[in-house]
Amino acid sequence: MPSTVEQLSPSRVKITVEVPFAELKPALDKAYRDIASQVNIPGFRAGKVPPLIIDQRFGRGMVLQEAINHSLPELYGQAIQENNLNPLGEPDVEVTKLEDNELVEFVAEVDVRPDFEVPDFASIEVQVDPVSIDEAAVEEQIDLLRQRFGSTVDVDRAAAEGDIVTIDLIGSKNGEEVEEATAEGLQYKIGSGGMLDGLDEAVTGLSAAESATFSSELVGGPLRGETMDIKVTVHKVAQQELPEVDDEFAQLVSEFDTVDEMRADLRDNLVNMGRLEQAAGARDKVLEAVISQIDIEIPEKLLKSETEARHQQIQAQLDQAGLSLDQYLE
Repeated sequence: MPSTVEQLSPSRVKITVEVPFAELKPALDKAYRDIASQVNIPGFRAGKVPPLIIDQRFGRGMVLQEAINHSLPELYGQAIQENNLNPLGEPDVEVTKLEDNELVEFVAEVDVRPDFEVPDFASIEVQVDPVSIDEAAVEEQIDLLRQRFGSTVDVDRAAAEGDIVTIDLIGSKNGEEVEEATAEGLQYKIGSGGMLDGLDEAVTGLSAAESATFSSELVGGPLRGETMDIKVTVHKVAQQELPEVDDEFAQLVSEFDTVDEMRADLRDNLVNMGRLEQAAGARDKVLEAVISQIDIEIPEKLLKSETEARHQQIQAQLDQAGLSLDQYLE
C-alpha cells in the first residue's frame, strides 16, 4: 500500500494513500454479507442475496462506500506506522479517487508532533530555596493537635473571639424573610471567618438568647451576591479548653512518651515535607528552563481543543458549585 507524506507545516502533514482494490476485497465481501442479511428480496433467503442483485437494487456505490468506511481506520493506521508519524488528534480524511476494481486513493491531513531538540540537561541550572524549619512551624503543628483534642465548655458570659457559638440566622430583604437565607443551629468559631462579613462583629459581646442585626452579602447558594439584612441569635456560648503540652499530651496524640520526642518527630515530618516541596519546585523550574530553550510550534487545532476541554471542565465544576463563570472570575 504506497503512501506519501507532504509536510504542510512543522506540525501538520498530508498523507496520500493509494489502496489497490485487492486489499479492499475482504471489506467489500463483508459489506455484501451485511447488506444481504438486512434486506428482504423475494425469491432469496435472508443473507443469500447475490452481490449482482444487491448492485442492481441498491447500487454498487453504496457497497463501495460501506467497504471504504470500514477499511479507512485500519488503512490510515498502517500509513501512520509506515511513515513513523506521531499524530496529535483526529485526521481530516477525504477520498480523492475511486476507480472501481482498480484502486482507491484517500488523503488524510493531521496534526503531528513536530521535531524538536531537547537541550543538554547537564547545562540546566536552577536555584531552589533551602529547606528551613523554625520553631514557630513546630508550635503551629502542636496548636493544631491541641485544638483537635481540645474540649468545649459552655460559659455564662458574653461571646468573645475564639469562642464557639451556636446561632440561628434569618435573612430578610425589604422586611420580608427569605427562606434560602435562613439557618438554624449553626456552630461558629468567632474569628474564623468564611461565613458572612460582619458576623464576627455582630456576635461578639452577645450572650445566650441575645440577638443582633447586620447587613451582609451572601457568599453561597442560589442567592449568592445578594445583600440582605441578617438577624443573628445566639443560643449558646462555649469556650475551647486546650490540653497542656506535657508528656501525657504527647502520649495521647502520638506514639511517643515525651514531649521532646513528639516535637522532634513533628520537626522531622516538616523537614520531609519541605524537601518534597523543594523537589517539586526544582522539577518545575527545570521543566521551565528546558521549555524556554526549545523552539516548538504547537498545532493550532490541538491548542484549541485543549483550551475547550479545560473550559468545559471548569464550567462543570462551577455548575456543581452553583457558580457562574463571572462570579468565579470576580
